[in-house]
Amino acid sequence: MSYEFKEADWKEFRKCLPEWQERYMDKLNREYIRILTGEGNPSDRFWKVKEKINEDVNSPGVIIHEMSRSLMWMNILRLISNDVITIKDLSGFSEELLETVKQYYGKD
Repeated sequence: MSYEFKEADWKEFRKCLPEWQERYMDKLNREYIRILTGEGNPSDRFWKVKEKINEDVNSPGVIIHEMSRSLMWMNILRLISNDVITIKDLSGFSEELLETVKQYYGKD
């Protein structure tokens, strides 16, 4: 599935992505702190956080491995699917992109 979106959407995506990722990583850090300061054996808590970090490290909320305008659509879908952003986070994008995302997710 290939979509051609406006240059303005690409610029907006590149502007917003670091903010979205920082917000997501802040959420992850709070989760790690909760785990590390929770109940249980210190070594168990440590290994639980290590396992979680290993899972999280490839999330689009942490890193996008392939960044290009042609992959912007797939990256947006990955960000939404991984609960990094919501459709509301796309409010600065074109109506065309918003409608396409809403249609994809079956939302009005």
